[in-house]
Amino acid sequence: MKKLLAGVAMALMALTGGAQAQDYPDRPIMMMVSYGAGGATDFQARIVTMTAGNEDALGMPIAIINKPGAGGRVGWNWFATQAESDGYTLAAYNIPHFIAQSIKGGVEYSADSFEPIANWGADPAVFVVAADSEMNSMEDVLAFAKENPGKLTFSGAGLFVGHHIAALQLEKAAGVKLAYIPTKGGGAAAMKAVIAGEVMAGVNNLSDAFRAQEAGNVKILGVFDLERNEFLPDVPTMKEQGMDIDNASVNFRGIMVPKGTPQEVIDKLAATVPEMFANARVAKKMKAGGSPMHIMTREEVQAMWAARQETLAELLEGL
Repeated sequence: MKKLLAGVAMALMALTGGAQAQDYPDRPIMMMVSYGAGGATDFQARIVTMTAGNEDALGMPIAIINKPGAGGRVGWNWFATQAESDGYTLAAYNIPHFIAQSIKGGVEYSADSFEPIANWGADPAVFVVAADSEMNSMEDVLAFAKENPGKLTFSGAGLFVGHHIAALQLEKAAGVKLAYIPTKGGGAAAMKAVIAGEVMAGVNNLSDAFRAQEAGNVKILGVFDLERNEFLPDVPTMKEQGMDIDNASVNFRGIMVPKGTPQEVIDKLAATVPEMFANARVAKKMKAGGSPMHIMTREEVQAMWAARQETLAELLEGL
């Protein structure tokens, strides 16, 4: 009798779950961003979700909440351990950030804690100095660093985020010792530290740096990617400037849900969200903000996550 009752209960749960998934979404959705308001992830998340309420998208709005701290760890720990797996709590992911953090340990998540939905952008790291800095090239930066080991201070959004990985690569490739200073509040706070003169330089997202340079606040001296970026055609890559640095620090951004989210909900989101990202209004606003887009489907993101897991495990062991 117990087995029969258990079977009936499971069948009812499956039917109820199917009905819920069929009607999904029937109320507004929340999306958590692990960084502070005003930074690149927050800025872009608000743009790429702005058409969510349209009938040709999800038909329900997406509200952004910020849970910053410890380079994203605070938000992603919460998302992995406390968020409801019902499709009404999404999160923005940042790769390589959360994968690198899980490899180094001390967090309650890994790539297996989440289900990717779709990717909206790929934002390379760049090296910046204040607009009034005497340093005008990476050659100037490295000359100072070699003459003053450990005294060139520069900011980034946290430990084992893309900024930090770029910094580690720079130290190794150039054979210098730098003073990397992680800031609270993500890329926006790290950029403010450069502009305010609290640090001599910074590694930041291209999108944050592009807006700061357009405002006349910083100079961008190099890009941590394999090719020059269309937003900064005159800024050379680190490899062009003699350093063996690849694109391991490029910041991929997208949407994910917690493990355990019903497959029907995942399928609905995976079919809808990439088209939402491709909206012409979204593309126009992203371009105006200097935010490179790179739309990927769920299957493409799954392959990217797996590839980054392998690359980062090798890279972080070496560094």
